[in-house]
Amino acid sequence: MAHDHTIPQRWEHYSAQDHAVWKTLFERQTALLPHLACREFVEGMQALPLSAEAIPNFAALNEVLQPRTGWQVVAVPGLVPDEVFFEHLAHRRFPSGNFIRSANQLDYLQEPDVFHDVFGHVPMLMHPVMADFIQLYGEAGLRAQRIGKLTELARVYWYTVEFGLVKEQVQGEGGAQEALRIYGAGIASSFTESAFSVQSASPHRIGFDLERVMRTHYRIDDFQECYFVLDSLDDLLALARIDFDPIYERLNSGPSYVPGDVLLDDKVFQRGDGRYAQGRVTVEA
Repeated sequence: MAHDHTIPQRWEHYSAQDHAVWKTLFERQTALLPHLACREFVEGMQALPLSAEAIPNFAALNEVLQPRTGWQVVAVPGLVPDEVFFEHLAHRRFPSGNFIRSANQLDYLQEPDVFHDVFGHVPMLMHPVMADFIQLYGEAGLRAQRIGKLTELARVYWYTVEFGLVKEQVQGEGGAQEALRIYGAGIASSFTESAFSVQSASPHRIGFDLERVMRTHYRIDDFQECYFVLDSLDDLLALARIDFDPIYERLNSGPSYVPGDVLLDDKVFQRGDGRYAQGRVTVEA
């Protein structure tokens, strides 16, 4: 293993069972996501050399991805140290586990595998805004680690890159209407959470506010109890370019929130449509 934790993908070492697991996961998600994910995700997925027949070869992915946004996928054996992860992101290298889950772990795997990392993340790396945002996040992560603010900054990544929703104009029976769509990889790579995130009445869907997000804990052992909603993916670049220092200073005091909390001034969206509630009173968006 290299000093940056990269390893060869060793595509030829995948078994027929490995490719069969990929096929099952791929076919389930590609049937769902055209109706649930944002168009940027779907377009990225369709433009990449991804198919149901086999786990993708990273070299083939990079032949398409790198000319588009300057990113490349590099293989790692699993989770890597924070500093190594941020260093990769800051240099437009996305570390992907080179292993795939077993057939009895289709719906949940705590450590990200090649399906989560490639199918979930790489389509959005084809979009220039996400490509720039994740690079800038990597740079911000290196600094946050040095000054002891990584916990707060990690919540931004969790509630955007992993579990983010975005408003999108879609065509309905009555013409164009606003809907909530998936762009986060943790949702996009999960069969059960894809529909849950935008269609279930259970979770809260809250308009994105940076300081609110940075004060909000998250859980890794179940579906999310809240999702934060961007008005537009373009908001990510503005978010990445702000000066975090004043926010870090404010975060030294004041409240923190658990995922189930809803504040009086939260903009709470109702399921997958474009309506929201301020407090608990539903109004039209």
